Amino acid sequence: MAEFENRVRSVGTVATPAIDAGLRAYMLRVYNYMLAGLALTGAAVLAVMNTPVGALFYTFDPSGQAITGMSILGWIAFFAPLGMVFFLSFRIQSMSFSSAQITFWVFAAVMGIGLAPVFYAYTGASVARVFFITSATFGAMSLWGYTTKRDLTGWGSFLRMGVIGIIIAMLVYFFFQSTMMDFVISVIGVIVFTGLTAYDTQKIKESYDYVSSNGELAGKAAIMGALHLYLDFINLFLMLLRLLGDRR
Repeated sequence: MAEFENRVRSVGTVATPAIDAGLRAYMLRVYNYMLAGLALTGAAVLAVMNTPVGALFYTFDPSGQAITGMSILGWIAFFAPLGMVFFLSFRIQSMSFSSAQITFWVFAAVMGIGLAPVFYAYTGASVARVFFITSATFGAMSLWGYTTKRDLTGWGSFLRMGVIGIIIAMLVYFFFQSTMMDFVISVIGVIVFTGLTAYDTQKIKESYDYVSSNGELAGKAAIMGALHLYLDFINLFLMLLRLLGDRR
């Protein structure tokens, strides 16, 4: 990923008068990829919950309202998105634009399959409520990250350390479950991924200067930008769901 970003910065800038219109088009492209990825994830969740496809990945109780186990394909769907994120991050420089697109779409679909158990664990009304809260929070912070004159570069290291801390805390929680620990993890997670939304938006905006003169590089940068924002949204949604969702 770092090598890709260094390469991005090695490409020349465009003339100032063209930046505004070009930047808007570039950011719209990033958001369109992200929204399409979320829609594909949602479609995959619905397919698992409402069609026979779900039986390939999970076993259900007689009522069909709860997941009681996972098949090998289910475990693959659960862990595969993490591997695909690393694959895109480290290999996108050498991938073609079309290959990067396909990988992103496959990632979004598999992510939906892996997230299906979460939607079974919470009521539909609370999932919808938290989704709208997440959308409003994400939209506000992304807009702020895009428009603010404040340099958010210093946030990067702090927020990445926060993500690592959350991962470690969740591993500990897996073995020593505690209601208080769950609450603390969720609150910290909301703070971290809210901050990352603004930080990533600003970094994506700044990357336009370095990719605008190379169409394929700009396309791949837009996919990586969409991936970052997609992950910010999904993780923010999951953390808010842990805080505000009503379990079945």
